[in-house]
Amino acid sequence: MPDLLFADAELAALYDAMNPGRDDYDFYRPMVMAAHSVLDVGCGTGSLLHEARDAGHSGRLCGLDPAPGMLAQARRRDDVEWVLGDLSSVAWHAEFDLVVMTGHAFQVLVEDDELRDALASIHAALRPGGRFAFETRNPSARAWEAWETEVRGAFAGPHGERVQVSRKVTTPFNGRVVSFSHTFQSVAWDQSRVSHSTLRFIGKADLDAELARAGLMQEAQFGDWDESPLTETSPEIITIARRN
Repeated sequence: MPDLLFADAELAALYDAMNPGRDDYDFYRPMVMAAHSVLDVGCGTGSLLHEARDAGHSGRLCGLDPAPGMLAQARRRDDVEWVLGDLSSVAWHAEFDLVVMTGHAFQVLVEDDELRDALASIHAALRPGGRFAFETRNPSARAWEAWETEVRGAFAGPHGERVQVSRKVTTPFNGRVVSFSHTFQSVAWDQSRVSHSTLRFIGKADLDAELARAGLMQEAQFGDWDESPLTETSPEIITIARRN
């Protein structure tokens, strides 16, 4: 997911160029194509649903995102339903066969109440037997340590400009969350642009407990996009859960 750090239109326009070759999309795409109705929570620029429609998906595809800049990118196409907001602002009832959260969108649910309300909304949106597929970074892998001062390289922006991006931790991991910034620079711009985000790192035991509390039964769990088993050092906690 596009974190809220890409909320404004200019930064949102950079997101897909900054994140090419999505392994998470390769993982989720077969589930999306097999489901008649799909809700993408934190859909960002809508690229996953665009791809699904291009691949021949003929059912309902709905993208939900709180960032107007991101949805402005998504709405360049009108063959998908786009909703501005988050799970606290919608009320779907048994309408979807599949709910997905890609790009570590799940990690923006920082507070317990926020996470529980979101899971309750997802449970309500799913038809009985429907599935919820998402990932969150495994806190045991301590990914944030590579973010202390990380140059993520350069890429071409939407107008051909060369954009350099770096990431830096602004508030270290406190056992629960990490805050960090992205700085974007280009010789084509008058000044650099900085955006900020805070993400929660939830462990497997707490995650499983929250899913069970919400009535979402774990169906499968993996440690990486190749569907390798989840271990202490796995980079991801990729979960598929089913509504009871």
